[in-house]
Amino acid sequence: MAKKICPCSIFCSRSTVFTVVLGAVFVLLASSRILLMKFSANEENKYEYQPATVNLCAEAVKLVVCAVLAVRVMIQESRSYKDCRCTSWKDFLSYLKWAVPAFLYFLDNLIIFYVLSYFQPAMATLFSNFVIITTAMLFRIVLKRRLSWVQWASLLILFLSIVSLNMGTDGTQHSIPAHSLIHIASHSPSNSCSHFLQTEEHFAAGINTSAKPFPVLDWNPESLKKIHLSLGHLLIIVQCFIASMANIYSEKIFKEGEQLTESIFIQNFKLYLFGVLFNGLTLTLRHEYHSQILSCGFFYGHNVFSISLIFVTAFLGLSVAFMLKFRDNMFHVLTAQITTVIITTVSIFMFEFKPTMEFFLEAPVVLLSIFIYNRTKVRDPEFALQKAKLKVLNGEILERSSGDGEELERLTKANADTETDDDSL
Repeated sequence: MAKKICPCSIFCSRSTVFTVVLGAVFVLLASSRILLMKFSANEENKYEYQPATVNLCAEAVKLVVCAVLAVRVMIQESRSYKDCRCTSWKDFLSYLKWAVPAFLYFLDNLIIFYVLSYFQPAMATLFSNFVIITTAMLFRIVLKRRLSWVQWASLLILFLSIVSLNMGTDGTQHSIPAHSLIHIASHSPSNSCSHFLQTEEHFAAGINTSAKPFPVLDWNPESLKKIHLSLGHLLIIVQCFIASMANIYSEKIFKEGEQLTESIFIQNFKLYLFGVLFNGLTLTLRHEYHSQILSCGFFYGHNVFSISLIFVTAFLGLSVAFMLKFRDNMFHVLTAQITTVIITTVSIFMFEFKPTMEFFLEAPVVLLSIFIYNRTKVRDPEFALQKAKLKVLNGEILERSSGDGEELERLTKANADTETDDDSL
């Protein structure tokens, strides 16, 4: 007798619940992070604190959380701490590969602060959809995942829509309602701190930097204005490439070989160890950061929003790690599109964001192209087999019509319905 399967079981399965919860947590944290970044700045869109201190504290929080959970996993598996030591060059190189995504995440987390000093949150999140294009390209090059021609076409539409949106929209609006009244932290700097701040102000005035985030860059802004670009646009493009490389490389080492069965907490411990190192070196080696911390203290300029930002950034990083380990990069970037809708809605009411007619016409095209890309998938037997292994590792039960390995055979054999090389690239 054939076994009847409840129609609701597909929606109540462990995998579905995990996916929905993980996506919801990510959207909540990602939206909160952008808003907290904007609120933690002053009325001039400048940060009175050093953004690197937020990232260092967030990396430290993630490191502590993963260290505790990694120890718990090792105790449960009756493993010795000696298993995690570097006793050979092979072990050292195995640890060192985690430094690559850690450095990329370090750059990504720092650049986003300056992106928001150039754009309204709504425009920043919309322009950041360019990350889908960079991720898709690296998906094909690094992870060897195939994309259909329809997916490539949707990516081209997405790119053209973002360019058109930038040409027809004033994306550099900075008008924000005064929120200084809800800044809780009020600072009474010491004499040494006051002297340091006065010195910095005189120095900045002397070289006429206008307090730009990157004063050392010798560039001509007029040449960018001719093509409707600013330093903010360049920062977004660079950030999208860096974020894509970081996530793609992380997914690769999360899942390659024996790493697929390694605990995510042990893997993250190695990643965040390098994250703390890179952020700490930045505060130590960069003279202005080091001098301000010595003169004014580590948490000078922080407020309730920046302190909250530390923990939101930390748990957002953990949620991304879970996405890359148990889902994939495209699930991550496509889930982030919900953040675009939320931030755009909030910006209209809280940041005096005034979308133009071009915005209302082009923004739906961006989201529609993302939807088309997501709905058009190429069947990849190797990727399907990897997902099946992850389901087994998660303790999920694969439904089979018989017990003779039919499910595994279906995943590994060449499927007649699978698109050919002529239909995908």
